[in-house]
Amino acid sequence: MSPQRSAAEDLTAGLDLPPVFCPLESAINPACRAVERRAVDWLDGVGLCADARERAKAIGTHSAEFYSRFAPHADEDRLLPAVLWVYWGFAFDDARCDAGHYSARPAEFVPMASRVQRALERPGPAAGDDRYAAAVHDIGARFRKLASPVQFQRFVAAHRAWLAGVAWQVANQARGHMPDLEDYLTMRLHSAGGEPTFAMLEIAGGSEVPAAEMELPAMRALTEMAIAVTSLDNDRHSLSKELGERHASQNVYSVLLRHNGDSLTAAVQAAAGLRDRVLLRFMDLRQRLTPRLSMAGRGYVDGLAYGIRGNAEWGLRVPRYLVGDTAAAGEIAWAERPADDSPEPVPLPTIAWWWDV
Repeated sequence: MSPQRSAAEDLTAGLDLPPVFCPLESAINPACRAVERRAVDWLDGVGLCADARERAKAIGTHSAEFYSRFAPHADEDRLLPAVLWVYWGFAFDDARCDAGHYSARPAEFVPMASRVQRALERPGPAAGDDRYAAAVHDIGARFRKLASPVQFQRFVAAHRAWLAGVAWQVANQARGHMPDLEDYLTMRLHSAGGEPTFAMLEIAGGSEVPAAEMELPAMRALTEMAIAVTSLDNDRHSLSKELGERHASQNVYSVLLRHNGDSLTAAVQAAAGLRDRVLLRFMDLRQRLTPRLSMAGRGYVDGLAYGIRGNAEWGLRVPRYLVGDTAAAGEIAWAERPADDSPEPVPLPTIAWWWDV
């Protein structure tokens, strides 16, 4: 039995996760339910789900609600393909990234993922596409109709970065390697799927951010910080369920346990402090950068903030992350103050530069 699993199993009972600190605006697109109905029809029509169990699991991700919180002001027809990709992404992640045949076989995962990526990139369908490749090709075709060439290529590049990050994750899994915190955060910035998720903001919003703004180091830092916060939140959301299922995956807690030798309670506190320091830096940099941006740039940055808050709200209620697949009832209790309010850079080279821009 691996060391990180032993520590986790010993402390599963009575684990008390602290409330989430997130003083960002909450909003949801009024077209959420209409888009959800259209998305379920798409799931059935494209044949993404192999059976009733997979269909129920896909619908249970509440992907329409998820992205409706990222893009609360998007038109329904622009919101739809983004929501379709989220449904697709969760299904692909569950079947071929986190679990399943490919999840610990990098030599097989890489060519499979490359074929999926190519299905997104090419304008024409192919008879040899499997159900995941065929479905993502359909989504790509929808994006092409709505997005500018620049927006579409930004999404394609973000999608490629995601699959590259997952390949690193799969390679770690194959050799039983637990990365240190530096490598974990570097990997997670891609493997969590935040790159393509936030790249869809431009397409859903309908405005192209000028390259001179999108390529600013400060804009890149905001994007990466949004990915980091949402990724750490997702690690938190899934922790209790993973412990209950005796699932020792790569997450910030297993990383801290393996390399620091702390208790799980200490790891939870350390992870919350790390996450909150990044969020505070995001909020500060957003406030300073926004006045310098165009309307499209401001819309994108607002979407990053909506995404952080929306991901937290969705993740605290969605059956995907809850033990027993039972939706949480009542209001969410938010933390009134951060777990760590230090304004100093986190001393990890992969992210310390966020405090320099």
